[in-house]
Amino acid sequence: MFDTHLSWKSLSQVSRAMSTMLHSGVGIQKAVELASTKTYDARTRHALEAVSKEVANGTEVTEAMRRQNVFPSLMLDMVEVGEKTGALPEVLESLANHYENNLRLRRTFYFAIAWPMFQLIAAILVIALAIWLIGWFSTPESREFDILGLGLYGTSGAVIWLFSTFGTLAAIVVGYQLFKRTVAAQQILHPLLLQIPLIGYCMRSFAIARFSWAFALTQQAGMQIEESLKSSLRATSNGAFIAATKPMWDSIKDGDTLSHAMAESRLFPDDYLHMVEVAEQSGTVPEMLDRLSPKFEDQARRALEAMAAMLGWGVWMLVAAFIIFLIFNVVLRYIGMIQTFTNDAMK
Repeated sequence: MFDTHLSWKSLSQVSRAMSTMLHSGVGIQKAVELASTKTYDARTRHALEAVSKEVANGTEVTEAMRRQNVFPSLMLDMVEVGEKTGALPEVLESLANHYENNLRLRRTFYFAIAWPMFQLIAAILVIALAIWLIGWFSTPESREFDILGLGLYGTSGAVIWLFSTFGTLAAIVVGYQLFKRTVAAQQILHPLLLQIPLIGYCMRSFAIARFSWAFALTQQAGMQIEESLKSSLRATSNGAFIAATKPMWDSIKDGDTLSHAMAESRLFPDDYLHMVEVAEQSGTVPEMLDRLSPKFEDQARRALEAMAAMLGWGVWMLVAAFIIFLIFNVVLRYIGMIQTFTNDAMK
């Protein structure tokens, strides 16, 4: 939502198609042109057609892609490295795997939260139905006994309830999407989310998995350490990690090791830092990070499942709390009516 970049699905399809054709010996301009015919997304097709025309006129692929303003920074950085090192087919294949994996993780998340969200929506609709039924069957005199305690009755009350609840949920989603569009906003929001136990663990695991993958790929492709570090931290899509770019690079520039710079950021767990330190001594950092990336993805996937379970229990507790509120509301109002009736009778 509100993202100006192409979707992960389109990026994975384009990367996979171009990689296959380049591996087969097809020229880069022809590969881009053919890739544009293999997508059903209009934005992707138009962008690739424009890239193909510019490349045919002598523009480098990276520059032609950058002018379209629809390709993410990571892809532009990696394509540029692939062009310079002659490893563009391999780079595009790795990018295809990366975006396909992102799609799998997103589907996992949506599947995990589907049932809790269904429960929440069902609870909201049941309350709306109760408001409508009370308004339909009650009289103005009986409405003094407000069983729901919301002051809402009938069709108008149900509409107000639905607009207030779904409107609030929509405002939260839209507000978050708008807020996270800028890096500055991410650097405010994401560090706060990282402090929440389960959510923070999940976000940190995803970020470290993406950093590990991107750093391994950029180093294996021959990118300079500064650009490799910057691209890898951007690939996390996490404001806290992106904000650590300058301090980490300043530390490395001053002669510190990568593991020391990571430790100073306070974003990476101790076991991860220890493995990076060992790999630095043996000169196998890219290979080690490439092996670690899937492990952190598995951690993030398990955290997603736990978070979905917690969300489900949270919805149930919310519904249970509302039911308890209704029971107490009915009992207290009933007691109040009895007391009023008794007092009137004694008079």
